[in-house]
Amino acid sequence: MSIFSGSAFSQSAAKAWSRISTPAVTDGTAQSIGTYTAGCLRGGVALPQDGTGYQTMRLSRKRVYGHPDLIHFLEKLGRTSVAEGWGVLLVGDLGQPRGGPTLSGHRSHQTGLDVDIWYLLSQEAAARSLTFDERETWGAPSVLAVKSDAVDASHWSPANEKVLEAAARMPEVERIFVNAGVKRQLCASSATRDWLRKIRPWWGHDDHFHVRLKCPVGDSQCQSQEPVPAGDGCDASLDWWFSAEAREQLRSGKARKPAKAPALPEQCQAVLKE
Repeated sequence: MSIFSGSAFSQSAAKAWSRISTPAVTDGTAQSIGTYTAGCLRGGVALPQDGTGYQTMRLSRKRVYGHPDLIHFLEKLGRTSVAEGWGVLLVGDLGQPRGGPTLSGHRSHQTGLDVDIWYLLSQEAAARSLTFDERETWGAPSVLAVKSDAVDASHWSPANEKVLEAAARMPEVERIFVNAGVKRQLCASSATRDWLRKIRPWWGHDDHFHVRLKCPVGDSQCQSQEPVPAGDGCDASLDWWFSAEAREQLRSGKARKPAKAPALPEQCQAVLKE
């Protein structure tokens, strides 16, 4: 059975994609194929280890590849962060050289349009390039108070809000996933609400935020996610995340229990073999 069909999309598929060390060569046009949680990438580009306003972390994972649109987004956000004096962004996972599923079971980041960015705006990273060991061993601190869903002021600053607002206002951004506690903090503190529509609460995400770009213009192989709901998201829909029902889902593990993995598009088989 093909690893691209039905229930066979599994660890065997993830192993095949994880062994690939180079992007698929193209004629200069990159393609994000499939969905964010079941897809692949043709013509991926590696994010340089260091750039203006950012440094990449966890280099050993080799998940530094993305669609050129994602690389341009990160370079633009990094330049903005430095110009505004917010600090240096510490960038976590983008995707594998050709996207696809990962051995860790990370279900998204498959089409080169997702990236994790730490909340930590390190003064040390602003002063110098971090060593390989530092990039591997530094922890991304949670911005929540211990045993709480409230934001800890010692790990949060107006600069964090400004970075999120700058990212959300970029037209290529589809949505940004944050912890519900962070979303609630933004609803309470932001002077403007229009950009908060793209800020979506999701499990975890207390030590980093996850940016997801829209499908590239003209890329017919890329499947968009459902539209972001109307409104700023600071209503009863946010209250649910702090309810007894939500806490029970998190406690029981149902919130993180993966559904049956969907099949990859057939085009991804060609991408894997190129």
